[in-house]
Amino acid sequence: MLMQSFGTVLWLINIAVLALAVFAFIDAALRRDDAYRATDKQNKGFWMIILGLTVVVNLLVPMVMLQIIGLIATIVYIVDVRPAIKQVTGGGRGGPRRGGSSSDGPYGPFNGR
Repeated sequence: MLMQSFGTVLWLINIAVLALAVFAFIDAALRRDDAYRATDKQNKGFWMIILGLTVVVNLLVPMVMLQIIGLIATIVYIVDVRPAIKQVTGGGRGGPRRGGSSSDGPYGPFNGR
């Protein structure tokens, strides 16, 4: 019984790591290429290859060391690269950054009249 529950926990961890890698891969694919260059965080092709290999390893190659390396790369993307790209692009999915402050309304700055 204990081994069966341990196997279930490992399976759930593997699914969570795979889901995180798939999320990072899709997010990297949706970001603009010039945003990577603007943040000096390698380029889009580099991250697509690294995160794509991570997804493939998690799906097809049950080697724990490779999965750990892929998890580290995924975490680096999510906590370092993704926020830097979001800051450059204004937080959207690759759209242009809109100027203005947080008090701007849909038609320009709020003047309080």
